[in-house]
Amino acid sequence: MQVQDAPFAGRLGFPPNVPSTMASTDYYKLLGVSRSASEDEIRSAYRDLARKHHPDVNKASNAAEKFNEIQQAYDVLSDPEKRKAYDQFGAAGPRSGSSWSGKGPGGSGVDFDMDDLDSVFETFFGRQNSGPRTAGRSRAGTARRGAREPLRHEIQIPFMTAALGGSHQFRVSVAGKEQTLSVNIPKAIIGGTKLRIRKASGLDRDIVLRVRVGDHPHFRRVEGKPLDLEFDLPVSISEATLGAKIRVPTMEGPVEIALPAGSPSGQKLRLRERGLATSDSSRGDLYGIVRIVPPKPGTLTDNDQRALEDLARRTGTPRVGDVWGEGWRP
Repeated sequence: MQVQDAPFAGRLGFPPNVPSTMASTDYYKLLGVSRSASEDEIRSAYRDLARKHHPDVNKASNAAEKFNEIQQAYDVLSDPEKRKAYDQFGAAGPRSGSSWSGKGPGGSGVDFDMDDLDSVFETFFGRQNSGPRTAGRSRAGTARRGAREPLRHEIQIPFMTAALGGSHQFRVSVAGKEQTLSVNIPKAIIGGTKLRIRKASGLDRDIVLRVRVGDHPHFRRVEGKPLDLEFDLPVSISEATLGAKIRVPTMEGPVEIALPAGSPSGQKLRLRERGLATSDSSRGDLYGIVRIVPPKPGTLTDNDQRALEDLARRTGTPRVGDVWGEGWRP
């Protein structure tokens, strides 16, 4: 099955080269949702399936075809008017109405635009380049945007807003006037992701937001694993040597973990499913990275000093080989 520019077919009506079988597909079944599914459930299902079947990620021979069908189903079910027509008349209902604008739920919410979908997958999978766009995709994107290019703006959101999601307000200059707008941030969003606001607050064009995420004083994202977090776990020499029970921070509050005896600096302690969570309940892990902190000068008694010196003589780290015996020579 070969479909020309099929990701945009649903926005413009079925072109002649799209088989009639696509028109008769049950869109609810295709997305794996019930006919009473909410807008959030439909959006979440679409995002999961789009990530799975995007041709830049899925190398199966039918990946592009599957991705096109998913996009077609979402285009209909994410728009209240088209969904109502589809529920009443089937796929012929949405096609018999006005041209497809590609708006998200309600026509003014935040949604992924196909022009920006590549950047979403770039940031999600950590790739620098998701491949060239076809001329058909570019033309279709331009047709949907209309005569006016979207206003592009960058926002920086707090780490916890990126982690938990929620509403974020920002100021933007439109036609020389400052306006305060609000955007809904999805849970566990990644820095660099683009979000589109479709003609919000009566604007005559869309706004494309590039999201930057601020730092957290303790937690860091794990590169290549967007739902995993890590933090530095400072421990004393005695705790690292003998082992200890230590209270550590998590996104839901402190928990107690067991530090094994003999833990070296740099060891990772894993807390399963204590990382970031998405709206579909996918969950990452949290890692505490052991950092051994020596006692500060002047805090040891003479007995402490002698005990450590004796310990060093008996358990000193072996350093053997030419590099240690003769020094480093490039």
